[in-house]
Amino acid sequence: MAASGEPGRQRQEEAAAVVVVGSCMTDLVSLTPRLPKTGETIHGHKFFIGFGGKGANQCVQAARLGAKTAMVCKVGKDSFGNDYIENFKQNDISTEFTYQTKDAATGTASIIVNKEGQNIIVIVAGANLLLNTDDLREAANAISSAKVMICQLEVTPATSLEALTMARSSGVKTLFNPAPATADLDPRFYTLSDVFCCNETEAEILTGLAVSSPADAKKAALVLLGRGCRVVIVTLGAAGCVFLSQTEPVPKYIPTEKVKAVDTTGAGDSFVGALAFYLAYYPNLSLEEMLKRSSFIATVSVQAAGTQSSYPHKKDLPLYLF
Repeated sequence: MAASGEPGRQRQEEAAAVVVVGSCMTDLVSLTPRLPKTGETIHGHKFFIGFGGKGANQCVQAARLGAKTAMVCKVGKDSFGNDYIENFKQNDISTEFTYQTKDAATGTASIIVNKEGQNIIVIVAGANLLLNTDDLREAANAISSAKVMICQLEVTPATSLEALTMARSSGVKTLFNPAPATADLDPRFYTLSDVFCCNETEAEILTGLAVSSPADAKKAALVLLGRGCRVVIVTLGAAGCVFLSQTEPVPKYIPTEKVKAVDTTGAGDSFVGALAFYLAYYPNLSLEEMLKRSSFIATVSVQAAGTQSSYPHKKDLPLYLF
């Protein structure tokens, strides 16, 4: 783990292949038999605090697969923020661009998970919304020397757009995860995305089309591709994913193996982080093969509790994935 005080030359030699510009959240997780109704108080059987936030989740999964990673993000000058920086270090993620602010608390996510592994989540973005273009300028060298850069929508859209613009102008592959989705997404997000990866709910919000099957997902993916992305992936949870690209505009469906889900929280981020790893380190694999491998890794993650705590390391996965 390079300390930030070391000479720039040494750090540059070890440029991060995957850079994530995005969010960190402290997850406050309650496990319950079922999800409560409005106004209802129910007993849960377990509570724990974990590390989450889409950006950080994706970065941690890429790092655990062996990617050299850096996280560009903002946390509060508080105990959650300090703990988060330590968490990145434990996962061998560069914290050079993990900024701390006194002006807001570290982002939090209150998560309730029922016995089927379904969840409801309330996020308070806090310091994430203070990540700005000045911060990105400080991280410009790291962004421009990456192989892949990932963005989502848990920081301000202007910051994500600027990051995508910077990456694209340096020839860095952009992977955009429009989550949480908004119906009025700036059209530049599509044209700046080499890979546009959303789940069925996000696809529905973005296109206005109901998405409840692979056939629906194919229709939505065609609409999204028409907005200017190079590759579109629509993930369908346990049902797998659909993808298509400008060069292969016929949508293809990839099913996933059936497993008993313990906790699906963060599975989509495991998928995105794994995909970034393959795009950066195995660029000659077919997209279909990358997606099959990423789906397998996400499937492993749903079989354990927690968000990042459920993400597999390279050593725990079959050799054929690498």
